[in-house]
Amino acid sequence: MALDTIRTHCRQLRLPTLAAVVSATLETAQREEWSLETFLAHLLEQELDGRRTRRITRLLNAAHLPPGKTLETFEQQRLPLRVRRQLAQLAEGEFIPRGDNLLLFGLPGTGKTHLAAALGYAWVERDYPVLFTPTYKLVGALLRAKRDHELERELRRLDSFSVVILDDLGYVQQSREEMEVLFTFLAERYERRSVVITSNLVFSEWDQIFKNPLTTAAAIDRVVHHSLIIEFGKDVKSVRAEEAARRNGIVLAAEPVAQVAEA
Repeated sequence: MALDTIRTHCRQLRLPTLAAVVSATLETAQREEWSLETFLAHLLEQELDGRRTRRITRLLNAAHLPPGKTLETFEQQRLPLRVRRQLAQLAEGEFIPRGDNLLLFGLPGTGKTHLAAALGYAWVERDYPVLFTPTYKLVGALLRAKRDHELERELRRLDSFSVVILDDLGYVQQSREEMEVLFTFLAERYERRSVVITSNLVFSEWDQIFKNPLTTAAAIDRVVHHSLIIEFGKDVKSVRAEEAARRNGIVLAAEPVAQVAEA
């Protein structure tokens, strides 16, 4: 009866893990003759672990990260040693509180999206709210919000994410109005919240995205300032091409190359 009362109180106090484990933990405490302090400490540790697990689950659900694209499944050997050495540091997310950015450039299929998503999973595990989205989807949502006079509210919602990963910037050609809301988004996050961008287009080609030279220059300035740039060089083979070649018994030669620069 007393245990039932304790479990009820735990649920009322929003301590669901404690309510679930108190009976088994009490049996262990009695069997091993724990002190009251040890018993209470063990219960509270389990509640804290449960809360962290539930929070990470909520963050993962909100992140919309592509399934399976983790650091464990990323072919790190495709990158030079000096790049691989930085992955652990990037995964820690030390740059995120500073609002720094990460830019990944390279040809289609070279692993940009996989690496960005893999880092996203690592950041969620470190309790950072992350949002992964194709750029065209984000732009569409911002434009709808603007037309509904809700742009400021949508920007506040996006501000709740410490990191927004924009996948395939420039992949879909969009209108000037769409690019204006994208620039607004980048300007709003400047030096406050981090942005990760993957793109097939190098900076000299960004006028295809923002249409206007002044807007292009301003966007590059805001993105590059306080950023780390990883460029997958032309010698990096497409992952999808390699998989297709293996299925057909074809050997693709060439050593993968990637370059890192800090801005």
